[in-house]
Amino acid sequence: MVNSLSLDFADDFRPLAARMRPRTLDEYAGQQHLIGEGTALRKAIEAGRVFSLILWGPPGTGKTTLAELIAKQADAALTNMSAVTSGIKEIREAITQAKQRQQQYQQRTLLFVDEVHRFNKSQQDAFLPFIEDGTIIFIGATTENPSFALNNAILSRARVCVLKALTEADLQQVLQQALTDTERGLGNETIHVTADAQHLLFQLADGDARKMLNLLEQAAEMTELEGTSKTISYATLKHLVPKQLPGFDNQGDMFYDLISAFHKSVRGSDPDAALYWYCRILAGGGDPLYVARRLLAIASEDIGNADPRALTLALNAWDTFERVGPAEGERAIAQAAVYLALAPKSNAVYMAFNQMKQLVAEQPAFEVPLHLRNAPTQLMKQLGMGEGYRYAHNEPGGYAAGECYLPPEIGGQQFYQPVERGMEKQLAEKLRYLKQLDQDSTTNRKK
Repeated sequence: MVNSLSLDFADDFRPLAARMRPRTLDEYAGQQHLIGEGTALRKAIEAGRVFSLILWGPPGTGKTTLAELIAKQADAALTNMSAVTSGIKEIREAITQAKQRQQQYQQRTLLFVDEVHRFNKSQQDAFLPFIEDGTIIFIGATTENPSFALNNAILSRARVCVLKALTEADLQQVLQQALTDTERGLGNETIHVTADAQHLLFQLADGDARKMLNLLEQAAEMTELEGTSKTISYATLKHLVPKQLPGFDNQGDMFYDLISAFHKSVRGSDPDAALYWYCRILAGGGDPLYVARRLLAIASEDIGNADPRALTLALNAWDTFERVGPAEGERAIAQAAVYLALAPKSNAVYMAFNQMKQLVAEQPAFEVPLHLRNAPTQLMKQLGMGEGYRYAHNEPGGYAAGECYLPPEIGGQQFYQPVERGMEKQLAEKLRYLKQLDQDSTTNRKK
């Protein structure tokens, strides 16, 4: 009796987000693409057919809750484990308990591993035999891209389910449940949330139900009773969270998503979008010099010889930041971002370089033609090295028309294909002119 009372007492003091955790699939908000009526996963869960899953999604989107509901529906014992605090020892203990449960009670064990991407390769491998022989039903939760964070062996044995940030409609459903539920929520109090406060609450939550419920609970505690009710206002929430940091996780998926959006905006010649994503990175605490390094990559990959000044400007922006610090340096990087966004684009050098690397990797190591070899000794000259080489400066226009500098096995191929934009248009004209000289030289020799 004492234990029961103490459990009830403890339950009263659980955070609102913990108390409001959905108990059934019908109470579960969001992820309708996965567990909506008629979906394959929902049918499998309702039938108790459980298989190993990787749940990938942002915080507060219901990964832990979904695992709990699956275990409940399958009448499986649920064992929770966090990769942050667990190691091989804890994994072995969990497996031992699962085996005992299977042998003594014929009950399956659903092993839920939160932050599974934090386990190293050997720790992840420790699960494999027991996933395969059915000792455990394995469900891992991660906020990181499983393709990079998890072993292929784990991925091949589990279905990856992508959970999405909750929409405003999803958050509205969670909010109403919390405000009206008299058993677990705030339904025993009369609490109103003004329309503008709701909008701010959803904005601050940023698709995270747990974050929204924590903010709601704090706001409810801070709000004074007015008669028999409370009204949570915009000002209360604003005071509670005076400054919102945009979503950002250094070196995580969102970090790389923002960098990707920035790069694609510059490549796509949209200076406003480039500045927006750059400022998002800065507001989230990102390193401006990471953006500067990306600009250098863009200058050579996406602009190239269409505007060779882009590389210099990007390097100068980096140098400016190093010399004068963030206050002025961040603006110099912004200047470079705008310039690169509006610069003519060409990936001709990027493509030619990659093609040549691939050719060198796949083809034999062709010998250097004799006429291109150096011949500092008499013996080497007798062997024909350097013979027939035409010194370009002694040729008309400084160009040895018809001379071949590639190995004969791949001679005649053209890898660098300049585009008709920016300065590269002039390079294309020059290249056509030189090729014509080569052709004329070959024709004259045949005559």
